[in-house]
Amino acid sequence: MIKIAIIGTGWWAGVHAGEYAKDPRTKLVAVCGTSIGKAAAFAAEHGAERAYDNFSAMLADGNVDAVAIVTPDCTHCDYAIMALEAGLHVICEKPLAFCVEEATRMAEAAKRSGRVNMVNFSYRKSAALYKAVEMVKAGELGRIYHAEAKYFQNWLLSKDQGDWRNERKWLWRLSSAHGSKGALGDTGVHILDFATLPLGKARNLHCRLKTFDKAPDGRIGEYVLDVNDTALIDMEMESGALLNVQVTRMACGHPNKVSLCIYGEKAAIDIDLDRGWDSLKIARLDADGRQLDWETLNLAPLPSIFTRFIDAVGKGRLEEPDFARGLEIQSLLEACEKSDQEAGTAITVG
Repeated sequence: MIKIAIIGTGWWAGVHAGEYAKDPRTKLVAVCGTSIGKAAAFAAEHGAERAYDNFSAMLADGNVDAVAIVTPDCTHCDYAIMALEAGLHVICEKPLAFCVEEATRMAEAAKRSGRVNMVNFSYRKSAALYKAVEMVKAGELGRIYHAEAKYFQNWLLSKDQGDWRNERKWLWRLSSAHGSKGALGDTGVHILDFATLPLGKARNLHCRLKTFDKAPDGRIGEYVLDVNDTALIDMEMESGALLNVQVTRMACGHPNKVSLCIYGEKAAIDIDLDRGWDSLKIARLDADGRQLDWETLNLAPLPSIFTRFIDAVGKGRLEEPDFARGLEIQSLLEACEKSDQEAGTAITVG
């Protein structure tokens, strides 16, 4: 039985708790929150044995094998390093940290510890993504020329998921003072991981970030609405291919659209998670260079990242996406921010 603790008591921490409850190999033994009241309520709801408002105290009490860090980005670094140095396995929410310097320290601590360390890039559950990686590596697409990736959401326009103007779970995502990096850090982090997994490392990038007016004086109560709502990113990959990435919370008609198209000299791949996580479309050229019709490949589903984390802990093996990968993506996020601050200047990556 793998004994898990969660730090964080928000909505997404509840998702973690629900996922671990599905796995008979795990038991939620502790939860830590910003107050003992919040922690105790979360523990009661999800069947945790102990509640804390102090992370150090939770670690000192022991009887924990692994920790899920589900707190604002700016707190990840200290909690993760403390857990790793206590000998625990760690799964951390994305983005890995608040900046590259923190992410570097976390990756180094993870390497020293030898413990399982993973970042919750949840779209790694897509079998279509891993099939794309396999096909690119095998040369089935030939030389890659162009790719486009999108992560579109509509919650700043639609009330289908609740009214962001009145709900903290949305408002904190719009405020840098509350630990948010905007659409870039919230969903851009996912699509940058998704797109670069098959395409490889970036050489340089240009980025434009935009914050739209959404409330009088740009604030609602304690929340100053100052983070980006849209990101447009153009990247040149080390292979020479060009990648265009679009991220927005203002896409009417798209509650949560994740897509990737890759265009090569022999074939093109089209992944759209709205169509399915475990299928992709491919259009090939025949031996004479004639265009063949699009065909759909249906694939066996993959386990969630939560299951993969438990598998890795149980078997004592390291698993990806790890903190080193989290650092790679953090470097892209920071390069995007720098490019925007410098009026779209090309930023060398790495």
